[in-house]
Amino acid sequence: MTVTSRRALAALATATVLGASALAVPAFAADAPGKTGEAPKTVLKEGTLEWGVKESFRKYLMKPLAHGEIKVADGAKQAEKNGVFTFTGGEGKQDPSSQSIAATFKGGVHFLGHPRHGSAGFDLDITLADLKVVTDAKSGGKKGSITADVTAGDGKKQDDVPIAALDLSGVKPVDGADGAKTYAKIPAKLTAEGAKVFTYDGNPYYDEGEDLDPATLSVKESAEEPSKKDEGTQTDEGAKSGEGSKSGEGTKTGEGSKTENKTGTAIVDGNLDWGVKKKFREYLAKPATEGRTEVSDGTQKSGDNFRFVQGKGSYDATAGTLNATFAGSVRFTGHKGQMDLKFSNFKVTAQTSGKNGTLSADVSAKDPETGKTNVTTGMPLAKLQLTADALKAKDGIVSLWGTPATLTAEGAKVFRNYETGEALDPVTVRVAVDKNAKLPTDQAPTGSDSGTGSGTGTTGSTGSGTTATNTANATTGGGAATTGGGTGTGDTTPLASTGASTPTGPLLGAAGALVLAGGGAVFATRRRGRGPAQG
Repeated sequence: MTVTSRRALAALATATVLGASALAVPAFAADAPGKTGEAPKTVLKEGTLEWGVKESFRKYLMKPLAHGEIKVADGAKQAEKNGVFTFTGGEGKQDPSSQSIAATFKGGVHFLGHPRHGSAGFDLDITLADLKVVTDAKSGGKKGSITADVTAGDGKKQDDVPIAALDLSGVKPVDGADGAKTYAKIPAKLTAEGAKVFTYDGNPYYDEGEDLDPATLSVKESAEEPSKKDEGTQTDEGAKSGEGSKSGEGTKTGEGSKTENKTGTAIVDGNLDWGVKKKFREYLAKPATEGRTEVSDGTQKSGDNFRFVQGKGSYDATAGTLNATFAGSVRFTGHKGQMDLKFSNFKVTAQTSGKNGTLSADVSAKDPETGKTNVTTGMPLAKLQLTADALKAKDGIVSLWGTPATLTAEGAKVFRNYETGEALDPVTVRVAVDKNAKLPTDQAPTGSDSGTGSGTGTTGSTGSGTTATNTANATTGGGAATTGGGTGTGDTTPLASTGASTPTGPLLGAAGALVLAGGGAVFATRRRGRGPAQG
């Protein structure tokens, strides 16, 4: 791989240099001179702006794969434990008649990630400074924006880029004892211009309208006149969409169900329908990910779900237990083979007495540092939430329909940017316990998760369990799924909703990961073995 190729691959870290020179951004416009007879504007001083930009992005930079740093300067502060930023020294004006505000704050924040090998600097390098909050007079101060001067790794500076669109329609200002007026937790969304900041090679990692961290604005009135540079009008508003992601390590000792019910009725046949996680599928569909989804060993595609077949095991109606295994596998690859994750040999254990269950699988994951493929058998991936009558058979069929599922601690080590307990796609299990029963074939429900300020994002897909290692059969994209053992049809037919097959950018457009970055989600690959991560 050439140096240029390695740098391009490493730059897939959410925001890097991001083609900032191509940004066409409206300037922060000065207020028009007041008309004769207009009420004087209130001068604001000692303002503060508390804003974390995006929590999942901050968390992503602190992951081992990113080796990132966050630096504050010129009076800005960051809360402990990688918290939000506080920008101080705010000055500006408020129009009492329209309740519109224009204020400028001191301080800046510098995001760095993915240090370059053999040379100084970082592949991800973004500075936000001279932040301004402006609300629109036409909306009565109900809409606004946060702008910032943006400097990317190439050193080029873009002045007053609208980063966030603010919605103050549901925010009521609170007067403090010190005379400050506070607008707390103002909802913020990424603007079209902001999305261009978090872009690589013209492809945005966050989409316009993605949820950012809420902002809190606090200002005091002053008798002094602010400088002209602090005045402004709103220049942009937000829109929509969502993000991804994480990579990580598998567990050292995979555990499935420790005991299996050997009594009861034998399962004749069965299907397991599961889409893993919507934001993960959407992340694979991003052009920069170059994602592929391969199903094999009998796995079928059913809508946005993967259908694993040939259910076997046992069902005990009296004890209210189910132990079922399913054939089939699904493999996710991306970023030119640096991301390579396979699930196979699925197993569902459930008991209605505790209203809980577990979905486990054999997990094969490529270690981005070593290039080796590690296999963990029987890893618990999802906890299932059952109802009291979930395991009652009807017409010879036991059906767990659209069962809520959350990520286990073990699964979170695979999807490192997803937190333990985060919602996954619902799980549907249908097994026949009567040889004359006919399995339903209708499509099961799928996930509807969306990006939030905590992200997570875009989603991860590498892991490194230590139960077994396979270095010979780890393919890097395309062909039949062979990592972690097992071969099959290697079906790579495009999935419009699952990001399958060859470059899948046109399939979904707006992806959700970011930076299971949910969200959101940002999947970054590091040069020379540095692996993918979902931010």
